Amino acid sequence: MTKKQTQNSLILKHLQENGKINPLESLNLYGCFRLGARIFNLRQEGHNIETVRKKNGVKGNTFAEYIYKDGRQMDLMDRINNDN
Repeated sequence: MTKKQTQNSLILKHLQENGKINPLESLNLYGCFRLGARIFNLRQEGHNIETVRKKNGVKGNTFAEYIYKDGRQMDLMDRINNDN
């Protein structure tokens, strides 16, 4: 018998593999309506996740995009930011 993956584990895996996620992706891919709550849980577990506010080009609405900053990815992003 296999254990059903939680939304937290699915979202963490997505962040580790893709580097970022937004609410629409989390709803379409994982049926998660409360991405902010899942991100809060992951941060409580010690994961370094940055929130970036994005603007929808059509109507100008804002939404959050979450970027995974753990491990090697954090080092790479820090190098990119320091080079600019």
